[in-house]
Amino acid sequence: MDDPRTRSLQIKAKALELGFLACGVARADRLAEEESNLERWLRAGHNGQMDWMARNVGMRLDPRELVPGAKSVVSLAYNYFTGAKQADPDAPKLSMYAFGRDYHKVVKQRMKPLMAFIKEQYGDVAMRCFTDSAPILEKAWAQKAGIGWRGKHTLVIRQGQGSYFFLGEIVLDLDLEPDAPATDHCGTCTRCIDACPTEAITPYGLISNKCITYNTIELKGPIPGDAGDFRNWAFGCDICQQVCPWNRFSTPHHEPDFAPRRELMELTADEWHALSEERYERLFFGSPVKRAKYGGLMRNLAYLRARSGPSMAQGSADS
Repeated sequence: MDDPRTRSLQIKAKALELGFLACGVARADRLAEEESNLERWLRAGHNGQMDWMARNVGMRLDPRELVPGAKSVVSLAYNYFTGAKQADPDAPKLSMYAFGRDYHKVVKQRMKPLMAFIKEQYGDVAMRCFTDSAPILEKAWAQKAGIGWRGKHTLVIRQGQGSYFFLGEIVLDLDLEPDAPATDHCGTCTRCIDACPTEAITPYGLISNKCITYNTIELKGPIPGDAGDFRNWAFGCDICQQVCPWNRFSTPHHEPDFAPRRELMELTADEWHALSEERYERLFFGSPVKRAKYGGLMRNLAYLRARSGPSMAQGSADS
């Protein structure tokens, strides 16, 4: 039997077999409900220096501009949670997603066997896959496909599994039965908002130029002196995820490419601040940290050192 429901079930089963945390399906329509939110966010300048967010708005809202004739969007979640921790509690911190190999390459590689399966099963299907690599509103599609809801910190949360996962999409011209959109389960909780040391989180919104992740990765040029206390985060920030009650359900990933390098995890605070470019290139070969480049990472470390003091020590303990 070859009908939209059967095809959806087969694709989702194959995705789980291939190691994805979750897989859902949405109809490839224009995200009309997202248009006003995106326009309002851009108009307020909350994208900071991320000018690319204001480009290709039509593609962001309608996947049929990415794949002409697209009928469905397959949304995928890929776990990156690990219990591994940096050995020196005083060392500058990396966001958990940056412990291993660059997720863009890993997740895209994991999607290719699923695409091959789709072609084998259903013939010459036109499709493209993405993971944070094209003008596509990944979080909106994840919610629409039932993967999870966008929490107050704007990250996608999945009931019983938390938020430590990457998103990927396959946009294709195959008719699939869509899933019901995910519903919100944040309730009255405001832990992520209360815990953000730079007050970057508004309920269900993010002021990017206040965000530690933005300032340590996306920002070009000096970090403003009034950017706030980064709580010793040198690349990215996990505070809003660390305090989220749903992440008590997170379980370790099984992806070898995300395994942290021992030398990296054992770096002391002094070694971080004395990091040579040669050692940086070796430690972060193939890593998301290469996005900041050596100069950007050293800028971040200099900012942390300039602001070090009792408040930072307390912040490190709290987060």
